[in-house]
Amino acid sequence: MTTTARQVAERIDAHVGVAPRTTTVDGFLAGDPDTVVQGVAVTIMATFDVLQRAAAQGLNLVITHEPLYFDHHGKSDAVLAAEGDPVYAAKAAFVAEHGLVVLHQHDAWHDREPDGILTGIARALGWLDAERAGDPGVYDLPATTLGELAAHVARSLDARALRYVGDPAAPVSTVGMQPGFQGFEYNRHLLARPDVDVIIIGEGHEWETGEYAADAVTAGVCAGVVVVGHTPSEQEGMAEYARWLTDLVPEVPVELVVADDHYRTVTP
Repeated sequence: MTTTARQVAERIDAHVGVAPRTTTVDGFLAGDPDTVVQGVAVTIMATFDVLQRAAAQGLNLVITHEPLYFDHHGKSDAVLAAEGDPVYAAKAAFVAEHGLVVLHQHDAWHDREPDGILTGIARALGWLDAERAGDPGVYDLPATTLGELAAHVARSLDARALRYVGDPAAPVSTVGMQPGFQGFEYNRHLLARPDVDVIIIGEGHEWETGEYAADAVTAGVCAGVVVVGHTPSEQEGMAEYARWLTDLVPEVPVELVVADDHYRTVTP
């Protein structure tokens, strides 16, 4: 029995549990959908390094949460190709040479109830039973401090360059989670809630969310914001996807190919 990438995508669509958005980024980004699948690599971000490791393991269908070529909607792909951008060219050549098929899975996994990304993160943090009923992404935790919370998140999500705004000794117990990049307005509304002590985000503009967080701490509105980094903030959500997909396509191997947190810190 053989299974093509198209058949895997059709099975995903039939079982993910949500209707597709009218406009969605989900779908094939590269390769021939009728390629027979030898193995599936699930990843948060199809970096060149991830593609190389997937190919080395014989995993020719790459399912990625983030785009292949640096633009969420893919609008810059043609521009990069036309300009002969060297990074785009090297990556595209590798995909073609190794017969990889790349499938974008972002919207539907977020649209699940509960959100697949949030579920994976909560599992990794040990917060699955702490989510507030009817308030997705808000967790009521045993009392701790901002510094202890940030350290727990860094360890649990393997976030090597995590930063946070606020007093490390500030008491916190209610946490709002906004992984990835959701933008200033989403961050602001959660930071301003009187029942949320601290928010955890993947990334945000420092001149918007960062400045607002600093002012909110000074004003006594919240304890602060924890900035995890985009990749580690959502990676465990795709580990959840890999577990789900393994049961859905038992005839082919499914592996989580971890995208490294490429950012490093220095000691001043």
